[in-house]
Order: sequence, then C-alpha cells, then structure tokens
Amino acid sequence: MLPWARKVKYLLIIPLLISGLAYADEPEEPRVVYKEKTEIDFEGVELSGELVKPQGSLILDRKRAKFNSMVWIRADFDDEMDKTVNDIK
Repeated sequence: MLPWARKVKYLLIIPLLISGLAYADEPEEPRVVYKEKTEIDFEGVELSGELVKPQGSLILDRKRAKFNSMVWIRADFDDEMDKTVNDIK
C-alpha cells in the first residue's frame, strides 16, 4: 500500500466515526406526570366583585334568510316513466 493511501484512508474513516458519535448523545424526552386530582381551597380568601351586564340590547328573535329553492320537488315520475317506455320500444 502506498504511504499516502493510508493517510487518505484515515481521512475518510475519521469523519464517519465522528458522525456516529453525534447521534449517540440524543437525550430522552422528559416524562410528564400529572396529579390525578387537583383541589383548590378558597376558604381563607375573601372574594368581592359585582355582576357586570353586557351593554346594549340583546337580540332574541333572529330572522332566517330565505332563499329560492333551485330544486323542484315532484310528486310523481309518471311522465318520465312513460318516456322511458317509449324509448325502449
């Protein structure tokens, strides 16, 4: 083997080894554990406030929008049935 070929071989192997080490240090994700039940005690706290109503009037009766129907509802299909019978003959 030529003396310079050995150096080239080492130059190619070293980056591969270093890149393998970079993937080995992946940290694990921390596991989050929540309490099953949370209790809040307001016994020692005095709360005060006032009821605030919305300003303006409240609209209770909303009118629905009316659109023209684009579908014609038929009671029977007698005319279409007669046409198909004539087409088959």
